[in-house]
Amino acid sequence: MSFKGEVMKKTVVGLLVSILFIGCGSSSTEGRVEESLLKSKFINNSSCDEIIDKVFLEICYDNSLKAAKSVAYKLDGDLVNELNIKDRPFFYEEPSLDRENRASFRDYTRSGYDRGHLAPDAAFDWSEESLEATYSLANIIPQIPEVNQEMWVDVEKLARRKAVELGSVNVLNIVKYNSNPNRIGANGIAVSKGYYKVLYNKDENYEACYYYENRENTNSSRDTKERHLVECSTVNY
Repeated sequence: MSFKGEVMKKTVVGLLVSILFIGCGSSSTEGRVEESLLKSKFINNSSCDEIIDKVFLEICYDNSLKAAKSVAYKLDGDLVNELNIKDRPFFYEEPSLDRENRASFRDYTRSGYDRGHLAPDAAFDWSEESLEATYSLANIIPQIPEVNQEMWVDVEKLARRKAVELGSVNVLNIVKYNSNPNRIGANGIAVSKGYYKVLYNKDENYEACYYYENRENTNSSRDTKERHLVECSTVNY
């Protein structure tokens, strides 16, 4: 069976299992309701100017910030490290947005900030379609290089390990902005003050929340994920 056929088979099986659970009134259904409510707290029509459905991830987008406020997705443990595509796509302007609300590749040039993924490419390199979805500039925010390349990537690896361990893990990336944020580029992309990563699987009674400041002169040499743990009840915009 081809790789795409294998992915489709897993998707169909997952849907059938979900329908079976709902029909039987299993206790795990309660977990799914809670997961849906948690995501809807941050991705909804009141909080988001646009909700961008990239099939593999959902983006809550703010037109005035010209940046994401949150990104949600689910990591399937069976797909983590399934293919590990090496060639990466080019960043692209999000076509579903009006042109005046888009970020561009050049906005980041010589800004001092990385083009930082919220939904990371390494979590979606099991198919060309899923990988390309993460390269929309709507999924990218300005990140301090030290934070993006050393600290944030560490908690992204944790998310993938937990997906393998638990079978799957839901992820919410939530971005915090000041009331008058710094801006970069000709389009005035807002720079965040920091961002959360929320990991959860209610069926396995797992939940962990981390917060990273997007602060200059950050030293990651002695950093640990534990230093960024926060109470999940405190997570907010």
